[in-house]
Amino acid sequence: MSRTQSGTLFLIPTPIGDNPIQELPNYNTSIIHNIHFFIVEELRTARRFLKSIGYPHEFTDEMFLVLNEHTNEINGTQFLQQAIHGNSMGLMSEAGMPCTADPGAAVVGFAHKFGISVIPLVGPSSMLLALSASGFNGQQFAFHGYLPIDKHEREKLLRELEKRANENFTQLFIEAPYRNNAMFDSLCKSLQPDTQLCIASGILTKDEFIKTLPIKLWIKGGAPNFHKVPTVFLFGRLQN
Repeated sequence: MSRTQSGTLFLIPTPIGDNPIQELPNYNTSIIHNIHFFIVEELRTARRFLKSIGYPHEFTDEMFLVLNEHTNEINGTQFLQQAIHGNSMGLMSEAGMPCTADPGAAVVGFAHKFGISVIPLVGPSSMLLALSASGFNGQQFAFHGYLPIDKHEREKLLRELEKRANENFTQLFIEAPYRNNAMFDSLCKSLQPDTQLCIASGILTKDEFIKTLPIKLWIKGGAPNFHKVPTVFLFGRLQN
């Protein structure tokens, strides 16, 4: 008896701004409409997104597997069972591209191990959009995800990353939006006055704010109005 051919795991981007039509190509919709099994970061967000793009099928509990920071163990066989048996599956982040600062990368790793095709669909990445708008080096950069919550550990790490930024190696990271102001305070306290800091907040929304200034001017002007707004922080050297 021949082995069933494995299905495909599609990496499905979701909007990060106000206008899904602006962010996602129509091609994505045609693919997603033919997928019946999804791995999602948050069930409510996933269903809302599918409804917004006119998903034509009824939702059932069997369609969705939830994978987020509360998942105790990532069992590749369990999560990818439908793809192993030849069905297409979709991996969906809560916002933006999957597998960046979320646990989806582990599922993709299992997919490669099991011989399942992995196809990323085109969509927005706040990290890359922020990098391109910062004026910093886009050829050498590092994305650190979330920095330590502990204030002293965070500020120690920021000083270490600043050394790499001074070598023209752009440093990027994000923060839980409700802690943006605490991160801003740590940046102003930890970095040197002439270090260039870019704050890219609310990307692709009507309130988008992207500005690069030296720390001394950020201190003088104060924090932007970005409490609870998704934000990318970057520091490095301006390429001029």
